[in-house]
Amino acid sequence: MSYPLVEACHAARRPTPPTPPPFAHHGPALLTEALARIPEEAVRAFTTSWNDLPADAHLAADTPYRFRRYGRFRITGDGLERLPHVAFFQDRAVNKVSGGVARMFAPLDDAVACGPVLGAVVRTLREHLPGPRTGTDLCGVHQIRVTATDATDGHPAPEGVHRDGHNYVAQVLIRREDVLGAESCLYDLAGRAVHRASLSAPLETIVLDDRRVLHGVSPMRPAPGARRGVRDMLLVDFFPGR
Repeated sequence: MSYPLVEACHAARRPTPPTPPPFAHHGPALLTEALARIPEEAVRAFTTSWNDLPADAHLAADTPYRFRRYGRFRITGDGLERLPHVAFFQDRAVNKVSGGVARMFAPLDDAVACGPVLGAVVRTLREHLPGPRTGTDLCGVHQIRVTATDATDGHPAPEGVHRDGHNYVAQVLIRREDVLGAESCLYDLAGRAVHRASLSAPLETIVLDDRRVLHGVSPMRPAPGARRGVRDMLLVDFFPGR
């Protein structure tokens, strides 16, 4: 015989699972381990594909300093299903610079989109989301290069402190060369800084809950003695299926 009132009392006394922190900062080991079984030449081809990104045509700048490609995927039981290429759209409420505009970026190269590296990276990041991942089975993948010269600073986040309008966002450093600045900073919803980091080691990663924290990146310039600085990032947006 069951006793609903007693069972309800026991349930009321059970501790509520703690809410995970709204972000996690991982060293390179997380993704290095995920890629350990993939041939080195495949990993090298993936990271060097940033050398073939076209300029961001939606960036209002006299001299292009941001280059990018974009793709969308469904995360399946054993890999990634590439979805039709569409424009990237953010509401103006979350992006006051480029929000409200359907931005058509160049698609990911087939070798990147269908290769083993991207699948391993995305699936590993999804396993380490700072919160529930049930139903979060779609993702957007951005390859972004930002450059800076002695004449033009680079702006990794021209929209300033912002949210992206997704459930979770992962920021993976691919390359940082001759760069000063480009400090990543996370803020609580009241605008108070809660974490600062200059991602410096390849595959160093920040994964954040886009609903619970804001984020931004400071401008960058070349290091002393360098004429050009380069910062390559892989950004992965996670959101529910539709």
